[in-house]
Amino acid sequence: MEPPAIPGRFKASAYLQAARAHWSIENGLHWLLDVVFDEDRARNRKDHGPENLAILRKLALNVLQPARPGISIRRKRKRSGWSNDFARSILGQMR
Repeated sequence: MEPPAIPGRFKASAYLQAARAHWSIENGLHWLLDVVFDEDRARNRKDHGPENLAILRKLALNVLQPARPGISIRRKRKRSGWSNDFARSILGQMR
């Protein structure tokens, strides 16, 4: 049984729900960018560089996600770098 709510404060269950909602966003997008694009190790810190590269990473992710659904994002990214034909097939699936 939960203790009574204190005015102006969350109940434990409401706090837990808010925390899980926050981390679901983190795990859904940021984790993918961290793992596949190694975003956390980016060394660009000057001017608009970090923002520009973040936009390019998200654009690349949006292109890679729907294309060739049986292949992981990491594998699609690597194969696109190795093979121009594969990269064209990925870009050809853009809508």
